[in-house]
Amino acid sequence: MYTVDIDREGDSDEVSCPQAANGGQDSSQASGQEGQIQTAKRWKNLAMKFHLTDLSKNLLLAYQSFGVVYGDLSTSPLYVYKSILVGKLPNHKNEDVIFGAFSLIFWTLTLIPLLKYVVIVLSADDNGEGGTFALYSLLCRHAKFSLLPNQQAADEELSTYKYGPSSQHASSLLLKKFLEKHKKCRTVLLLVVLLGACMVIGDGVITPAISVLSSVSGIKAAEDKLTQGEVLLIVCVILVGLFALQHCGTHKVAFLFAPVVVLWLISIFAIGLYNTIHWNPKIVSALSPHYIIKFFRETGKDGWISLGGVLLAITGTEAMFADLGHFTAISIRIAFAFVVYPCLVIQYMGQAAFLSKNFSSIPHGFYDSIPDGVYWPVFIIATLAAIVASQAIISATFSIVKQCNALGCFPRVKVVHTSRHIYGQIYIPEINWILMIITLAIAIGFHDTTIIGNAYGLACMTVMFITTFLMSLVIVFVWQRNVLFATAFLLFFWIIEGAYLSAAVFKVPQGGWVSLVLSFVFMFMMFVWHYGTRKKYNFDLHNKVPLKWLLGLGPSLGIVRVPGIGLIYSELATGVPSIFSHFVTNLPAFHSVLVFVCVKSVPVPYVPPEERFLVGRICPRPYRMYRCIVRYGYKDIQRDDGNFENQLIQSIAEFILMEAVEPQFASSDNASFDGRMAVISTRNVGTSSTLVVSELDDFDASNSIQGSKSLTLQSLRSAYDDENPQIRRRQVRFQLPESRGMDISVKEELLDLIQAKEAGVAYIMGHSYVKARRSSSFLKKLLIDIGYSFLRKNCRGPAVALNIPHISLIEVGMIYHV
Repeated sequence: MYTVDIDREGDSDEVSCPQAANGGQDSSQASGQEGQIQTAKRWKNLAMKFHLTDLSKNLLLAYQSFGVVYGDLSTSPLYVYKSILVGKLPNHKNEDVIFGAFSLIFWTLTLIPLLKYVVIVLSADDNGEGGTFALYSLLCRHAKFSLLPNQQAADEELSTYKYGPSSQHASSLLLKKFLEKHKKCRTVLLLVVLLGACMVIGDGVITPAISVLSSVSGIKAAEDKLTQGEVLLIVCVILVGLFALQHCGTHKVAFLFAPVVVLWLISIFAIGLYNTIHWNPKIVSALSPHYIIKFFRETGKDGWISLGGVLLAITGTEAMFADLGHFTAISIRIAFAFVVYPCLVIQYMGQAAFLSKNFSSIPHGFYDSIPDGVYWPVFIIATLAAIVASQAIISATFSIVKQCNALGCFPRVKVVHTSRHIYGQIYIPEINWILMIITLAIAIGFHDTTIIGNAYGLACMTVMFITTFLMSLVIVFVWQRNVLFATAFLLFFWIIEGAYLSAAVFKVPQGGWVSLVLSFVFMFMMFVWHYGTRKKYNFDLHNKVPLKWLLGLGPSLGIVRVPGIGLIYSELATGVPSIFSHFVTNLPAFHSVLVFVCVKSVPVPYVPPEERFLVGRICPRPYRMYRCIVRYGYKDIQRDDGNFENQLIQSIAEFILMEAVEPQFASSDNASFDGRMAVISTRNVGTSSTLVVSELDDFDASNSIQGSKSLTLQSLRSAYDDENPQIRRRQVRFQLPESRGMDISVKEELLDLIQAKEAGVAYIMGHSYVKARRSSSFLKKLLIDIGYSFLRKNCRGPAVALNIPHISLIEVGMIYHV
């Protein structure tokens, strides 16, 4: 219709300006040329407006990214030179070594953050999301690498699922078939991704300790009277306060973060420029890689070991990619290339110029290089910047844990959404307090930034090493580039990162073991949880209730069907779980309408709300049994907005009407009932085209409850609402619109659905106990009976994770022998 309107408008313009066939031809051509020129000018002005709007948006995002992305990277000058020069290089204190250390830092910053991440890796986003899970998600969508068991063909129809070209080179096809054929290769790929995630969690522990400890150590450098114990006390107070404020959410102090980091970058730039001019302007010549050769010629093996300190200059680089979802690739590139990179280079240059003339100041190089007049202001800014850097990695740790949970690789935890306006800002109480305890233990136990830096560098470089590997696979399978190009990318950066990683591994006895222990503890926990979850799922998959058995029971299922809706939760996306037969044999009655609900994760960051629900039917129409699959991405938040029940009823009603209208859903073949699903757009309640929706006030809602529920249930419901004032579920009433053309059977089914909703909704779950079979090996019994059982008993229950109201929950116990 829009096209027709434009055509009509164009026709009217032509008719309103008729030209004579003879006398007006030239003037018509002139006016036509004038119109084209005016149109071109208008388009040009419009394009410039869009360009300016887009530019201003990216500049604003670039400014905001300073407080979230670059806090960790920008505070590295506090401890880098100390980590390089203290330890193995005390006997190599001369100008060439200082110049060589700066040259190493400069080229490391240039090759890895600037070339690898800013130029290449930031282009491999997953619908705007970044990080190791984004790369893994891209790979799973372009090849059958995923180990998630309940994936369906319908998931591939999601609008956020498709990415990149579909054609593939012959070499990439061979590699793809090889990896898809061998399950062990896919398992190794998942383990590599989980190792990267565990290292990021390790960063979440080590970053607050080393950042706050490095900034506060400036007090001791200025006041010799302070003891090490007093400095640690100040560090512990700051760390406890930092973790205690996490439940407030970063959005409340977000506007303070960016100015702090910007002020910090300006300060270190000015100090670096002053030191370069004042102490040793010759340091500019160290930009040449020739000084790297002189450095290793002078220091030998000790210089190679000191690379573990050099890599601390790029810690926090992974945040540029991991936090991509909150910003844009252009904004992050602008912020790094034009502000962060020059400020860091000038600061490292100035600090090297100062140290080349003051070798005794190496243990406190940064603070000793600050001019006396601005010492305390810079110290305060440094402390605030360290807190900002810690906040960024803690928030990233929460996101990583949430993503691991979505993959079925982490025990269920409580996820709190801390902002109504900024999507993705979450808080996980259990993880927060675990991180605080471990961080305090590291700060008190080591109290030395050099030792903590060894652990920090190993964790960061391992994540970068894994990102390079995943990125090479993305180049082949997603970008469809030649395997040789991906191999060149892999070898080039693996040679550079391998040198740093080998130096970091060499420092495992000097503190590097901390990150390894933390990573393997978290990884073992993830493996045990994933192993137990898959065994439980496979048990359900191989013991599904036969459809013939249900059809043999008849529409009543052999028991009394009472008014109401029963939502039966299961992990199966197809078939009826074995626990349903357990329900039928143990419960005296069942609801008149049954809905099998499966909440599953798909390998995309977000699922649009209008594509979230898949609805289908189980058994013929008289049985009143349906299936609903609720799909979430690995970054989606399952919010308890009190609207799920209403959306579900609305979606089933839409499906019933669609089934009656569309022929592909009208088959009478009983064997084909289970498995036919339709995507139902979950509009806002009140916009349904099938049912008339009216919202009830408190008086009508209470009357409705009193008319359909017992006095005991009324009192329990009121008590539950009083205890949970933050959860106010919308009370709506569904009514069937007057339609003379509606089929009688369809009308009866919709009326049954509405009456069942009025009677009440119950959530039915299996309280499962998973045990290993008697014939199982000792290792399997150890993993299932001890490890998995311990995690299940000490994590959040499935009802809490799915935001199911306890007042409406029915649980039936069942033992799984896997």
